Amino acid sequence: MTVRFTEGMVRGFLVLKDETGNRIASGDFLQLPKDGGIKTRIVLYFKDGSLHDETVIFSQQRHFLLRSYRLIQKGKSFDQDLDVSLERSPGTYRVRVKGKDGREKVMQGELELPPDVYNGMVPTVMKNLVKGNSETIHMVAFTPTPRVVELEMSPSGENKILIGDVEKTANHYVLKPKLGLLRLPAALLGKSPPDNHIWTLMDEVPAFVKFVGPLATGGPVWRIELTSPSWPK
Repeated sequence: MTVRFTEGMVRGFLVLKDETGNRIASGDFLQLPKDGGIKTRIVLYFKDGSLHDETVIFSQQRHFLLRSYRLIQKGKSFDQDLDVSLERSPGTYRVRVKGKDGREKVMQGELELPPDVYNGMVPTVMKNLVKGNSETIHMVAFTPTPRVVELEMSPSGENKILIGDVEKTANHYVLKPKLGLLRLPAALLGKSPPDNHIWTLMDEVPAFVKFVGPLATGGPVWRIELTSPSWPK
């Protein structure tokens, strides 16, 4: 993905809601320069004590390139505890998964990553798309065995939103995972992933607005949105 807008230091506040609109988690979007690249972290603290903590380090010299990735998910809101890491150099992965029965499994090995693997970077990639264009990138799906899959990003119209009293237009994109050879067994198991959805302001200064989709393989559909601080009464 070509860099049209370089990333820098950013902090945003996030809220996670279920399909009925109930708030189930709150957290942060944190981004800052690190070792000649950019470190981005999304952390969500659930009301039930669960945690989603996702960190990616990437470079942005002409094209975005993922250097390393880490995902931690644990607690009641997830079917299993997961701790995964990817390193582009030397091309290794490590997965630690723990089920509700307490059994733990560790997998590690080598994994060839295409240049356009963008785990943890979809909002960044979306901001750099030319408005109205489609794009296909790659992601590593943890099933829990890591597998490289395609993610097709296609425009799906526009929606009006309000920023205070000011009306803006958000561009809606559908994110469709392409499982390839995994599609048939996934369908037989009833675990074919749903389409994900993302809304982005694609004006002079692009911005993330909303994401709808599961955070874990086979998990429920949730909604991530920006929020603002409020003062305790």
